[in-house]
Amino acid sequence: MAVLTLSLTASLVALSTSARAAEEKVYKFSPVNQFGIELTASYWNPIIQYISSKSGVKLSLKIGRTSADTTSFVLAKEVEFAFTNHLFNENRRQMGWKLLVRRDYPAVYGQILTAADSPITDLAQLANKEVVFPGNEAFIAYKVTYAHLLEQKIPVKVVFGGNHDGAFAQLFSGKAQAVGVNSQLVDGYARREKKSFRTLWTSGPFNDLALMASPSVPAADVKAVTDAFLGMANDPAGAAIIKRVSETVKLEPFRTFIPALEEDYASYMEFHRTSPDFLK
Repeated sequence: MAVLTLSLTASLVALSTSARAAEEKVYKFSPVNQFGIELTASYWNPIIQYISSKSGVKLSLKIGRTSADTTSFVLAKEVEFAFTNHLFNENRRQMGWKLLVRRDYPAVYGQILTAADSPITDLAQLANKEVVFPGNEAFIAYKVTYAHLLEQKIPVKVVFGGNHDGAFAQLFSGKAQAVGVNSQLVDGYARREKKSFRTLWTSGPFNDLALMASPSVPAADVKAVTDAFLGMANDPAGAAIIKRVSETVKLEPFRTFIPALEEDYASYMEFHRTSPDFLK
């Protein structure tokens, strides 16, 4: 009887532990590295801690050394939520990731910039010179800007900086003569580092990156996370976090998260439809 009772108790403990583990499921969240690792974490950790608290769905930050590394987690199905614009080509769309929300920032642009005091004043002068990009997965900063250089038949030596901050650092150290960027991040870097730029080219508009969920996440958890993001700006505590993290990276605070719709990303899909295969 004692052995039976002990066995039954052990089974109940195991079941209880298993149930708690299921209840305490932690989803990995991977935002594209738009800044260095520490700054990216400083921006996103307060947000996901708030969302976890409000939604009851636990999120944990997972970022790689570079933006390409972080996207590789998504492609390898190692994370369940992502803040990205790297999933809009036809192959990746078939993975089934669901659009949830985006920040209500104005449209952003791909830009090719030099330092304000650079002798380079025209795009054609970049022929056979080093141009640095955040990484080969950076949609707006690399794929859009490099596609334009190819279209204009301006051959350049491609260099990758790992993220925007790394690319900017290579420009101002003289290792590259120009940089491909997402326009949204230029002002923040200029304010943080007291740097000035000259614009050589600007693309057409693209909407901000989107929060997306893997098809592996249960619908109830997706809804809870989505609702928490959509309500964040209406909660004084949430609004204060938005303001604080924006100040951390020297970006103008966005007002709120809004629903991200398929049509918001039509310009991305059109780019992938017409771009060279190696940029899709």
